[in-house]
Formats: sequence, C-alpha cells, structure tokens
Amino acid sequence: MTATPQDMANAIRVLSMDAVGKAKSGHLGAPMGLADAATVLWSKFLKFDAAKPDWADRDRFVLSAGHGSMLIYSLLHLTGFKAVTKQELEAFRQWGSKTPGHPEFGHTPGVETTTGPLGQGIATAVGMAMAERSLSARYGDELVDHRTWVMAGDGCLMEGVSHEAISLASRLKLSKLTVIWDDNDATIDGKVGVAEAGDQIARFKAAGWATKAVDGHDMGALRRAMAWALKQDRPSLIAAKTLIGKGSANFEGNPKTHGTLDDGEIAASKAKIPMGRFLQIPEIAAMVAWIVSPECSFTTGFTFDLSGGRANY
Repeated sequence: MTATPQDMANAIRVLSMDAVGKAKSGHLGAPMGLADAATVLWSKFLKFDAAKPDWADRDRFVLSAGHGSMLIYSLLHLTGFKAVTKQELEAFRQWGSKTPGHPEFGHTPGVETTTGPLGQGIATAVGMAMAERSLSARYGDELVDHRTWVMAGDGCLMEGVSHEAISLASRLKLSKLTVIWDDNDATIDGKVGVAEAGDQIARFKAAGWATKAVDGHDMGALRRAMAWALKQDRPSLIAAKTLIGKGSANFEGNPKTHGTLDDGEIAASKAKIPMGRFLQIPEIAAMVAWIVSPECSFTTGFTFDLSGGRANY
C-alpha cells in the first residue's frame, strides 16, 4: 500500500470531522489546520514507540492547544497506540472514554500532560525540557537524549504564563525544545486582532529564541524547518501559517471552524478531500493511510520516509 503525505494529513482531518461531528461537540479547526505539520512531525522527526508509550527516552509531544484534542487522538490511533481504538474515537467526549474533550495525563496512553487552560501546555513543556537537560547531565546522552515538541495556538501565546515560560527556556538555552505555533489568525471570538495586536515572532526573538516562519501547509517547508530546529543551540519557534479548518468545503480559514460543523458541511468536506468519502471511522483500519509496520523501528515507530514525496509501507 502506498499513500502520499497529503493522504496521511487528510486522514487526520477526516477522523477529526467524524468524531467531532458524532459528538456534536468539540473543536475541528486546529486538528484540520495542523494536520500537515503534525504529519511531518510524527512521521519524520518524533522519536517514540507506540508499543511502549512510557519508554523513558521518547520525545515528548505536548498539544498545548488542548481543545484541539482530536489532533492527538487521531495521531495516537493512526500510529498504533492500542488504547486509542476506533471505538474510543467514536466515543469522543463521552463519559468514561479514553478520548475526553481535553487530553488528560494518566488517562490516555501517549498523552504527556493534561492541557486545557491555555498556556499551561507550553509552560509544562519548558519543565519537561529542563528535566531532560538535568537527567542528561547526570546520566549522559547515551541514556537521556530526547526532545520536547509543542504545538500551540494563538490563545496559548496570549496567556501571561507563556511569557514567563519562554523567558526561562531562553535563559537556560533549552535547545531541545521546539514550539510549533499554529499561526492561523483565529480565535473562538473571531480574528486574533479583536484581542491581540502583538508580534509573536518578535516577542520570541526578543526573549532569545531562534525563530522561523513557514507555510504551515507546505510539507517540504515544514520538514526543512523542523530539521533546522534540530541544529539550534537555543529553543526554537516555528511559526506555521495555517488556515483554520483546512479542508472544510465552505469554511476553510473561517474562525467558525473553531467549533463544530453541521452534518451537511462535514459530508461536503469529506467529499472534497481525496479518500475522504471512504474514511468513515468504522472502516478506518482498512482505509487509512497511516499504517505501522510490524518491522517498525523502535526509535521512530515507522519504516517509511517522506523525503521522496511518498510514504511506502
């Protein structure tokens, strides 16, 4: 079976639409907008083992914008985390499920920290990067050598705690920390300008971070930016310019996709997305582009490579 990286990103979009649509509650915009960046990160850079979610030297992935939880649930399901089954996706936001409205540490394997209050995730991620630095200094890189990756939205960066956290990260030169900012100019109230007029890239630069702005839907540019981040001697920010609700038939780029879409819009959007009309949750195991091979690498969880433009399984 072969699938393009775009097919992989679209699988995230369709899963998110199906789950949020069934629940009649949740947030579609961020998972759909960040699907391309998440595909590149999880398939090309993130070090993890789906069979051993508590592997000590795994990379940490923090979805600071926890309201977009279907992004991480889709990723966990598609990369083979056994706890996040298709039944759990169908039970999104339902009592007792492994897929609550906001990711919860200790409840869902693969979730590194509880994120709900905006800014909390990015601050916790700084603590994780500090812990990695301390343990590596004590026990050596052969035992402790992992990165912390964060996906954060505009709301996360508006909160005061983010200012303190990024300042501390720079002071400690936490070079294994990268924040991917979902720069979509959208909030639940409308355009970001209704509440925020600051220059986020300039703020991170002033705090001492390395920064790079890219098209958040250009997988080649995203891959190069993440490779660039690996080479920095300080924490890094990748400002990924995205469209909220990317893939929506009629509301792509519209802040209305921050919440839910009606059944008609979801159906129209799935018909528009290649493979979308077939990627219903009950058939996801057979149809989805993300497949974890039984020969998968312990460190990456995958046997495919995106550099050639296609993912071969």
